[in-house]
This record gives sequence, C-alpha cells and structure tokens, in this order.
Amino acid sequence: MPDYGSLFHPIVRLPEEYWVFDFTRPTNTEWQCPLKYQIGRYDEHRPGMYVTELFSGERDLHVGLDIGAPIGTEVFAFADGEVYSMGINPEAGSYGPTIITQHELRLPNAVGSSVLSECVKFWVLHGHLSTESLAMVEVGESIIAGQVIATIGNEQENGGWPPHIHIQISLERPVDNDLPGVVKLCDRDDALKKYPDPRLIVGQVY
Repeated sequence: MPDYGSLFHPIVRLPEEYWVFDFTRPTNTEWQCPLKYQIGRYDEHRPGMYVTELFSGERDLHVGLDIGAPIGTEVFAFADGEVYSMGINPEAGSYGPTIITQHELRLPNAVGSSVLSECVKFWVLHGHLSTESLAMVEVGESIIAGQVIATIGNEQENGGWPPHIHIQISLERPVDNDLPGVVKLCDRDDALKKYPDPRLIVGQVY
C-alpha cells in the first residue's frame, strides 16, 4: 500500500493509482472516471455541484476530503478514539448514514509534517456510509486504530452521490450528528479554522 506520509492508519486503503478530481471546472456528465478510487479535494470551490434544497444555492466550498471507492469498501478508524454519534442524515444531497468519532491526540502541525502540535480534542465525520455501518459500532464505544467501523454506501442510501466517503475534521463539537460539509465562499476563513485539512490524518494523497 502506498505511503502518503500519514502518521495514522488509512481510513480507506488506496491502491497505487487513483484519480484526483478537479471540481472547480464544469464536469462533463458523460465522462467516466477510468479508475476505481478517487480523491475529492479539501478547500475546493465547486460551482454548480450542490443543487438540492439543502444547500440553498449558496454553499459550494468543500471543507472535507472525499475518497471515492467501490460500494462496500471497508472504512477504518484512523486512530484510537470513541464513537461520538451516529445516524442517518436523510435530506437529498446530505450524508445519509453518518458516524462521527471523537479523538484526543496530537496532530501534525501542517500537512506532511512530522512535527506534532499540542494534544487537542477533535471530531471526525465519516459520511455517505452504508446503512449496515450503523450496526457495526455503538455510540460511546471505544475504537482502536485499524478497526473496521463502516463500509461505503450506495447512491440510494448515501444521500444520492456516487459511492465515496466524506471525511471532515472538526475542532468544534458537532451537533445532531452533522457538520456543514460545504460552506459559503464568504465564510471560508472561519470554516477552515473550525474544520482543518483532513490530510492531517489521511496523509498527502494529493
């Protein structure tokens, strides 16, 4: 398995070759990605992508990281922690089955750095999962690095998206098993402070 400089267990085991999307440009709806695994970037402005009522036609700056993978792909805990919340976000375009984990540890002080920050409490949202994932762990359960905590869901259950997982770090305690995965462009600076780059735990996948 490739080494992306992460200090943690991979959330999804990526192959040597995968696609990195650029959603800042219009997407050709007839084009098919040639690779089974893909990356959707953090801090990316994605005009025209979020068209359901949930986004009010205003939120289109992505503040998580997406890993596209086949339906049923295993999702691992990146580090020891605890299951904070879980459930289904049912709105069209939302996360569908979602699990949020809580952690208290030292993160790299920058993407790709081996220098660690002070110990901090934070939360990680795993969205667009399979419904069966909600039977794999329980709220309050302790989890260990490398434990399978979920699988990737299909389009009928995951909010209506091609199969992938949305990974988002939050320094603020989540409410109602949810986080805003996309925000208004004018809220970018504040959002990036609350929701740091997921590559701090995933590694330099792009």
